[in-house]
Order: sequence, then C-alpha cells, then structure tokens
Amino acid sequence: MDCHSDVEHEDHLSNVETEFLEVKVEIKSEGEDEIDYVDIKQEAQLEVTSNAMKNDVENIFIKQEISENLVDPSEVSLPTIYYPNQCLQTENTELTPKYYKCSLCNKSFSQMNNLNKHSTVHSNEKPFRCDLCNTSFSYKSTLITHIRVHNNDKPFKCPVCTKAFSDKSSHIRHLRVHSKEKPYKCSICNMSFSQKSHLKKHIRVHSSDKPFKCTLCFKSFTDKSSLNRHQRVHSNERPFKCSICNKAFYDKSTLSKHLPIHTNVKPFKCSCCNKSFYQRSHLNRHSRVHSNEKPFKCPICYKSFSDKCNFNRHLGVHTNEKPFKCFVCNKSFSQKFNLNTHLRMHNNEEAFKYCVFN
Repeated sequence: MDCHSDVEHEDHLSNVETEFLEVKVEIKSEGEDEIDYVDIKQEAQLEVTSNAMKNDVENIFIKQEISENLVDPSEVSLPTIYYPNQCLQTENTELTPKYYKCSLCNKSFSQMNNLNKHSTVHSNEKPFRCDLCNTSFSYKSTLITHIRVHNNDKPFKCPVCTKAFSDKSSHIRHLRVHSKEKPYKCSICNMSFSQKSHLKKHIRVHSSDKPFKCTLCFKSFTDKSSLNRHQRVHSNERPFKCSICNKAFYDKSTLSKHLPIHTNVKPFKCSCCNKSFYQRSHLNRHSRVHSNEKPFKCPICYKSFSDKCNFNRHLGVHTNEKPFKCFVCNKSFSQKFNLNTHLRMHNNEEAFKYCVFN
C-alpha cells in the first residue's frame, strides 16, 4: 500500500522538531484526582488513513493521503496516533478503551498504574513528602512539580509570549489562551471551555447541583473556589490588597476590576449615550437602561430586575437570609451596604451601646 506524508511548517516555527520516535505526555486537568499518561508514537513512514489534523501546540500540520482502492479498509489494522491537543477527552469521546475500573467509585482507566494512583484518593494516602516544607502528596509527579516552587524552576516556556510554568499541564492550559482552543464542550448547551474543570463547574448549572455548602450560613455553591470566596464574607478576610491605595478585597478578580480606577481609563463606551465604564459588566448593566431589559426574574414573586446584584438582594426577602454579619456585635444583615453602614456606628461609644442593646 502506498502512503505518503507531507509536513508543512509555519515560517516562524521552522525550528520545531517534526520527527518524534516516542514522547510521553503527562496531563493533569484542574480539579482531577489522577494523572493520565498517554503514549504518543509516530513512525517515520505513517500508514494510516486520516483527515488533516492540526497540532495546536506546535502548529504542525500533517496531511496523509492513502489510496483506498488497493486494500479493503476493513482488513487493515490501523495504529492509533495521539497528539497533545488530542490527549484530552472532548465531547465525551474516549480516546482509548478503559478496562480498569475502581471498585469504590466505578471510575475507569486505560492503564493499571493510573488505577493504582487513583486508589490513593480513597485511602487519603500521601506517601510523597517535601523535605523543605513537609507538605505531602499522593503522587510523585505532584511532589516533583511542587519542589519547583521552592527552586523557582519554570522549565516550560511559552513560545509565543515567553511566559514560563513549573508544570506541563499549566503550560498546555496557557497555550490555549493563544490558540483560543476550547476542547471541552457541554453536551446540553454546546458551550465550550478551555479547561475540563470549567466544564464540570458549568454542568452543575444545568443540574442545579451545589455540593459545596457553607457551614456558617448553609449557602451552597457549584465549586469550591466560590465557597472559599464566600467564607471570607464571614471572616471579613481580604487578602488581595491594592498596591496603590491599600484597599483590600475578598478575591483577586475584584482587585483586578478595581485597578483601572487609578488610571482613570474607561475603555467600555455605551453606543447610545457615549457614557464610559471601567468594566464590561457595568456597560452591559447600563445598556439595559436603554433597552429596558430585565432578564433576572424572581421564581417566587416573578418580579424582574435589570442586574443580578439587585436580583440576589431581592431573593433574601423571601429566604430571610442575612449572610453579612457584624464581627463586633454579631448582628446580621441581608445586604452588604447595610452592614457597612452599621459598622460606622461602632466608631463612637453611644452608637456602639445603641447597637448592643437594640
């Protein structure tokens, strides 16, 4: 059977090595408990039937053309070739059969060693300890990645923006910023994501699954990071501080939104009245003033709101929820604004006495 393979290079990537004998790629998606190992093999002469495949990581395009008239395709046993961007399961398609199943959670794996690694999740066994800080890990590979934090070792460099990473999985995730690749697609609404953990979090929107519960007010969240962010409301912890005005925030994203205030740059302009805003979300909210759009509807009384913030505040009327607690006198409020107003009362003695006894 005749087979021929053409390899085309982008000009700026002419130095990229195109002949692989065997590469082992280790990929660990955020929020996953195990590391998948995928063997990537490529022979000098490829004898496979395939469409053009694009390798987004190294921008190598491989075209393979095979005449099907010479041999009956059903009689040919074809080897499987995986490339880095294909080593991630997308749209619920499994790359390889998974014969090894965990007896505790029924999760399946294509290799026995991956099943063995996964079993430590149930036993909570962490045999690999860092000699520098005594932090323990379930996997040796995770320990190796962790040690690079102490050494400030970042061997994985982005060829586009020269940003460096201590582990390969973070490097691969970062490359999707440049390629705009979103390989994880929701089977319900077809929304795509660049990371598997983001897809998992999104799916809970459809199922209304909120497994992460606050132990103080029992509010539930779809992901752990949102729970951690919420718990700072109770502790009043604000670890993210502005280097210019020292104002502190509960989460990093809020700090990022705050920073443009100092530059006085308002890049988001309304097309109707030319009013400008620091954030796109503020522009979107403002645009509803012109359209009179109120997309947030209360499922209890059917009252509608133009922005999510007012909608969430309104829901507290029905639930009588008061998540904002004063750390001085433990009085609770349904709105953060009311808590901030209340805190000013503690600035003088008479106001404090009024607060305590009333």
